[in-house]
Amino acid sequence: MTQKANHGAELLAEKFSQFAIAAPAPKWLAPLRKAGLASFAEAGFPTLHDEDWRFTNVAPIAQLPFTLAREAVVNGAETSLIDESVFARLPGHRLVFVNGYFSAKLSRLLPVTGGVRIESLAAALANDAASIEKHLGRYAHPAKNAFAALNQAFFTDGAFIFVPAGVTVAEPVQLIYISSAKQNGETILPRNLVIAGANSKLTVVESYLSTGNAAYFTNAVTEILAGDHAAVEHIKLQDEAPAAFHIATIAGEFGRASNVTVHSFALGAKLSRTNIRTKLAGEGLECILNGLYLTKDEQLADHHMIVEHAQPHCASHEYFNGILDDKSKGVFHGRIYVHPIAQKTDAKQTNKNLLLSDDATADTKPQLEIYADDVKCTHGATIGQLNPESIFYLRSRGLGADTARQMLIHAFAGEIIERIKCEPARAVVDKLVWDRLEAQPHLLGK
Repeated sequence: MTQKANHGAELLAEKFSQFAIAAPAPKWLAPLRKAGLASFAEAGFPTLHDEDWRFTNVAPIAQLPFTLAREAVVNGAETSLIDESVFARLPGHRLVFVNGYFSAKLSRLLPVTGGVRIESLAAALANDAASIEKHLGRYAHPAKNAFAALNQAFFTDGAFIFVPAGVTVAEPVQLIYISSAKQNGETILPRNLVIAGANSKLTVVESYLSTGNAAYFTNAVTEILAGDHAAVEHIKLQDEAPAAFHIATIAGEFGRASNVTVHSFALGAKLSRTNIRTKLAGEGLECILNGLYLTKDEQLADHHMIVEHAQPHCASHEYFNGILDDKSKGVFHGRIYVHPIAQKTDAKQTNKNLLLSDDATADTKPQLEIYADDVKCTHGATIGQLNPESIFYLRSRGLGADTARQMLIHAFAGEIIERIKCEPARAVVDKLVWDRLEAQPHLLGK
C-alpha cells in the first residue's frame, strides 16, 4: 500500500468510528462492518501494481478529502431531475435515494402481493433484520474487493428486494440514486440486496444521476441471489457528474436452470469502474453480461468481470462495446474461471471498441482459466475506427457523411441495447444513449 493510499484508509477509519456511533443497527451488523473495514485497511486502495487494476489509476480517489455525505433536504432540483429524465417514463415501483438516503417524497411504492418486498434496506434492517443477515455480504466478498469492503463498512442505505418462489413482478423496479453533493470528497455508499426465489421473475433498473458537479465519490454494491429457474434482469446506468468518481460492485450467485442478465451502461463520471462477479452455482443456467460505455474528454470507463463456472452444463456470454472520443479511455477485463467439475461449459467473451479520435485508447484483456476438458470457451476483442467502406456504401445510397456516421454508431450501440429483454427499459435506454450522442456532436464527428 502506498503512503497516499494508506493515508486515505486512515481517514476512512476515522470516519467509520464516527459513523458507527451515529447509526445504531442490529447487533450482527457491527461485526460485519468492522470486518469490512479490516479487509479494506489490510488491502488499502489498489494501485497500478495490482494486476486487476493496472489499466486504472485510482490515486485521485485515494487523495480525496473524504466526508460521508449526509442526508439532504430534497428540493426542486431532484424532482426536476427525475421528471425531466427518460426514467420518468418507466412504469412500476420507484425507490429514490438522495446522497445514499431513501427519499419517500420522490419514491413511488405501489401495492405488492404474494409476499413481495420492495423497500429501503435501512427499513428492512429495522423491521426484519433476520431475513437479511444470512445474505448481506455473502456474495460481494470483501476480502477480494477493497471497494466492496469499504462499502460494507460504511454503507448508509439502499434497496431491499425480495421476490418469493413462483412470483412474477411484472413491471420493472427502479432504483434511482441522486447525488446532490456540493463538496469535493463527499462519499455516497449505497447497498442493494436483491433476492429472487425459485421460479420467480424480476427486472431491476439501477440508475445513478447528479444535480451538481463536485468531485464526489460513489461507491455502490449490489448483491443478487437468483434461485433455481429464476429469471432476473438487472440494468445499471451510470450517468454521474463529469467530475465525479464512481466505483460499483455487482456480485451474484445463481441457481440451477436460472436465467440472469446483467447490463451495465457507463455514460458519466470522470473515472468509473464496474466490478461484476458472478458464481454459476447450479447446473444448466444461462448468464449474460452485456455493457456499453460512452466516453469523451479525459473520461475513463472500466469494466472488470469474473464469471465463475462452478457447475456443469452452464452458459455465460459477455458482450461489451465501447465508443471513445477525445483523450478518453475504455478498459475491459473479463475472466472466465471454469472449475474441474464444470464440464459442458459454454462461455464466450466479446469486446469491441470504436475509437472516434486518434487520442482515445482502449485496453482489453479477455481471459480464460479452464480446469475442465469438455468445454467450449472463446474470446475476442477488436479496437478500431469507423469502417470507411461502410461510410462510402451509405453515402452511395444518398446519405450525408454525418448521417452515415450516426447510423453506424447507433448500430454499434444498438448491438448492446437490443439485448435488454424488458421492452419499456430497452426503449428508455435507447433514447438515453441516442440523446447523449446527439447532445455531443463530437461523438458523431460533427
